Amino acid sequence: SEGHGRTAPAVPPGRAQVFAAVVDTFLEKLVAAGSYQRFANCYRCFYKLQPEMTRSIYDQFVSQLQTSVKEEIEEVKDEGNLEMLFNSLDKIVEEAKNKEEPAWRPSGMPEEDVRSAMVPYLLKHRSYLRKILKEKEEENRRVAESVLAGRGRIAELQQLIQARKQAWQ
Repeated sequence: SEGHGRTAPAVPPGRAQVFAAVVDTFLEKLVAAGSYQRFANCYRCFYKLQPEMTRSIYDQFVSQLQTSVKEEIEEVKDEGNLEMLFNSLDKIVEEAKNKEEPAWRPSGMPEEDVRSAMVPYLLKHRSYLRKILKEKEEENRRVAESVLAGRGRIAELQQLIQARKQAWQ
């Protein structure tokens, strides 16, 4: 007896399965609401004359109704890519289970919510801009030193030219 005493943890059904179950329940209730008894009562005269035919028409009607509803729902699922959306929702919920901090919820005061959402972003952006500014200031300082050194070299060369010019004269 393999696996005796051990049961696999029950995996909750995914959203796609829940949706399929909801559709099935809806169809069951729809068929129950349009029971054969009600159908026969609506067409009482015909039912009295042709009970087997009435039953056959009812069965065909219900079967066709279920098929068309299922087809419509499948079309909506395909058009809206619901299967993929359900799976990604399941994945998001699964990943969220491992997070320590609670999920963000609106406080009911829009100003507070905007502030709580924007302040961390703006602080991050400010520190990024300060870092860029510091890099640019450092770069400008190096360029200024380089320009000053170049000017010094030009002044030296001008003095050297002047001295040689005088010596030559």
